[in-house]
Amino acid sequence: MSRIGRAPITMPAGVSVDLDEGNLVVVKGPKGKLETKVCPEITVDVDGQTITMTRPSDSPRHRSLHGLSRSLVNNMVVGVTEGYKKELDINGVGYRAVKEGKKLVMNLGYSHQVIVEETDSITIDVPSPNKIIISGINKQEVGQFAADIRKKRPPEPYKGKGIKYHDEVVRRKEGKTGAK
Repeated sequence: MSRIGRAPITMPAGVSVDLDEGNLVVVKGPKGKLETKVCPEITVDVDGQTITMTRPSDSPRHRSLHGLSRSLVNNMVVGVTEGYKKELDINGVGYRAVKEGKKLVMNLGYSHQVIVEETDSITIDVPSPNKIIISGINKQEVGQFAADIRKKRPPEPYKGKGIKYHDEVVRRKEGKTGAK
């Protein structure tokens, strides 16, 4: 069996899981409510404070869906209890970010300011001009939003200027040595 798929999910206090028709899993917790549709071939069982997933056969399709379904439901449970966040660092002379209301305004070396709006499920925090923190309850949305902001000015390998994830390591290249 799948090592990820066979592990049960334990629900913390304050979290409720409902199963609707069509294998729709609805998770409610202190931070909000998330829902996803699990493949109908995977069986979801809720027993008290644990959730287990079972698959009908050992085919490669069912094996891959088994682990995927368990991971998606576990990410929802973690999201409604703790939430997710991504930290971005801005490097470069004159590069900075400011939050104005629900908008993130960034100066990234272009002739114009780059403006990104906060959504209902995503919150943006700017503790310093060179740091952006994106948080929310849906892991996929937080990751995609952070990737979209990083795409505005990815880090370049010579001076390291641009937007990078806090834990990302940018491989630096040596510049030209000069003509002699």
